[in-house]
Amino acid sequence: MKESIHQYFQVGTILWMSWPKTEPMEALRRVARDDFFDTIELKSFGERNEEAREILRQSHMKVCYGAQPRLLGPKLNPNALEEGERLKAEATLLEAIDEAEYLGAGGIAFLAGKWQEETKEQAYAQLLKTTRRLCDYAAEKNMSVELEVFDYDMDKAALIGPAPLAARFAADMRTTHNNFGLLVDLSHFPTTYETSRFVIRTLRPYITHFHFGNAVVKKGCDGYGDLHPRLGYPNSANDVAELADYLRVLKEEGFFCPEDPYVLSMEVTPRPGEDEEIVLANTKRCLRRAWALV
Repeated sequence: MKESIHQYFQVGTILWMSWPKTEPMEALRRVARDDFFDTIELKSFGERNEEAREILRQSHMKVCYGAQPRLLGPKLNPNALEEGERLKAEATLLEAIDEAEYLGAGGIAFLAGKWQEETKEQAYAQLLKTTRRLCDYAAEKNMSVELEVFDYDMDKAALIGPAPLAARFAADMRTTHNNFGLLVDLSHFPTTYETSRFVIRTLRPYITHFHFGNAVVKKGCDGYGDLHPRLGYPNSANDVAELADYLRVLKEEGFFCPEDPYVLSMEVTPRPGEDEEIVLANTKRCLRRAWALV
């Protein structure tokens, strides 16, 4: 593409992934000062939310709120069969909507919880219950709710995906709520044994948000699982060629929207001994090269 990628996407990064070793407020300032980024994806700053909000107000960046850490850290499950456990997950996600609003985000993203084959349909019903409650509450604030599609048997082992099940879930949600969408991530396609073309075409009507990154899916290799190493990491699945293919599919399927660009965020994190700024620069270089190949 000859035109700038920023004409077609709001390019972002996931703050807590890109800067895991840097003090969060300093990391926020670094991203806010970098005019490569149109979007920032963040989580709670706790007692420093007011300070973070002021930085975000100055930045003119689109703010996205990731509620995934609220679930993963304390191992909460929004599709837990035991109602008390499900309600704990629901409660923290409702709090996330309030916090996202305070920080200037237009919604939240979260993920499904663990599941068992013999109770899969019951878990699915529980997830619908949680997500509908979140969408009801978000709608009162004119906000949205996005479910990120994860692996189902490799690392996170979340109920949603793979893509066909994610499509079923999104279709069920859209029958009652128009403020629901799906977040898809190139990093996760290898972990669900799917391709960019299959995932994007299967989920086409429901996708509202994009991530890209990498994964190692060869057992026994360093970085195995859903750890988001840099593009081109040894024994990994994604590099410039795979990212270019992802972008081509997005173009084919009509996701290049200059009048209302989708968010496209890099989700990469340094491996032990790696430098945060070098890994982030690596990702920018890969994105520029992949874009040139589209």
